[in-house]
Amino acid sequence: MSLSVQWLTMLSMLLSGIGMGIVFDGYRVVSDELRISRLWIPIFDLLYWIAATLVVFQVLSASNEGEVRAYVFIGLLLGIGCYYWLFSRITMKLVQVLIRTVKAVIRFMIRTFDVLIIRPLLLLYRIGKLFLAFLRAFAIFIFKIVVQLVRPFWLLTAWMTKPIWKPLLRYWERWVNPIIAKWRIPQRIAALRTGASKLWQRLKNRKEEKKDD
Repeated sequence: MSLSVQWLTMLSMLLSGIGMGIVFDGYRVVSDELRISRLWIPIFDLLYWIAATLVVFQVLSASNEGEVRAYVFIGLLLGIGCYYWLFSRITMKLVQVLIRTVKAVIRFMIRTFDVLIIRPLLLLYRIGKLFLAFLRAFAIFIFKIVVQLVRPFWLLTAWMTKPIWKPLLRYWERWVNPIIAKWRIPQRIAALRTGASKLWQRLKNRKEEKKDD
């Protein structure tokens, strides 16, 4: 292996160590800000190390065809050490600022959505409800006026047709009412309703008994 390839591999591992530190610090800050349960921390740590191992192996394969030498681990350790010595605090602060910025943007979007969409829709709903109530009251008022205006014509029509409907009324009272009373139609309807309600109650009780069993 040539010296240039070795130095390239060393530099790649150095940068890989710095990248591992950046990702690890970012992961820690995000987990703290999101308040992830400590039960999940070991699982996420394991996933991090698996992903980091795969990425380092890919970088190593691209730089020196995957040959593992002592300087590979030295480069990784130097990269991690340089990162935590020089850039760890800055990275953590930047990630915190980024998270706070994202939270602020999300809150702003939610408030904007509430002000521009939700509240106008609620206002339109209330206005529509008031408008419908006004239309209803206005329709009732107009109906009462129409009834009062039509009442004289109705009384006049009833007086003019009295020779027609009065004999019909007498016929109904003389012949139809006795038949209805004889057949006991209201009583039979009431009995049917009572029987149907009892049957429904029995079916309901059976279903409840089956559920209890």
